[in-house]
Amino acid sequence: MAEESVLLDVSPEGVAVVRINRPEKRNAFDESVIAGLSDAFETLKGADHVRVVLLRGAGEHFSAGADIEWMKRQGGRDRADNEADALDLARMLKALHSLPQLTIALVQGAAMGGGAGLVAACDVGVALKSASFRFSEVRLGLTPATISPYVIEAIGPRRAKALFATAESFDGNYAEKIGLTQYTVETAQELDDMAEYLCKLALQNAPGAVDDAKKLVRDVTGKTIDDHLLRETARRIAARRASDEGKEGLAAFLERRKAAWDVG
Repeated sequence: MAEESVLLDVSPEGVAVVRINRPEKRNAFDESVIAGLSDAFETLKGADHVRVVLLRGAGEHFSAGADIEWMKRQGGRDRADNEADALDLARMLKALHSLPQLTIALVQGAAMGGGAGLVAACDVGVALKSASFRFSEVRLGLTPATISPYVIEAIGPRRAKALFATAESFDGNYAEKIGLTQYTVETAQELDDMAEYLCKLALQNAPGAVDDAKKLVRDVTGKTIDDHLLRETARRIAARRASDEGKEGLAAFLERRKAAWDVG
């Protein structure tokens, strides 16, 4: 992993922190950041001991989106090279979105363009009230194509269309209002406190059930509530009840003790 651009740290309890580490560039994306994040997410995908993933930016900002120098380099390349580069970014976002653990974006300062896309690709977003969000691509003659699936999933097509087409900036309160984040806090200390609270919740939950619950939302969203869906959801809960986690969870509840996975 490109450690100078992205840092990965995992605590003994199973809390992973992925940190974009270009504070002098406001944690803007370039090839090294995309590669570093991709490597981190690939590592975490198979890390059974990791229960929750925190995504942060070093310094005063979460991520200001695309690095200007990187964009200049891309402007001098042909369409095929640009498409390959964009695909690397798209695959990195998909890897984040597909992680089995609970993923939490902790946002301070700027979260622009692809930076806001990272927030949308996480399960939970927490932002300072003073944070600044913007999908600014159209101001540069571009579109937020690679991040669009995750933003639309998070805030819906109508709000996404408005924010994509206007490039309007908005703060942490509005990000929570539209569903891009779920929590807004006032101070950096409160951001850390909320992270601690969410990690404690995550560490109380069965890791396999968390992964299955995330998949459940993706698979059920937009489906017609018909007999096929009823049978599919019944199949899934039955499989969970018969699983080792399901049996342990029920036993722990009846015996009034913590489940084996509960270290929260």
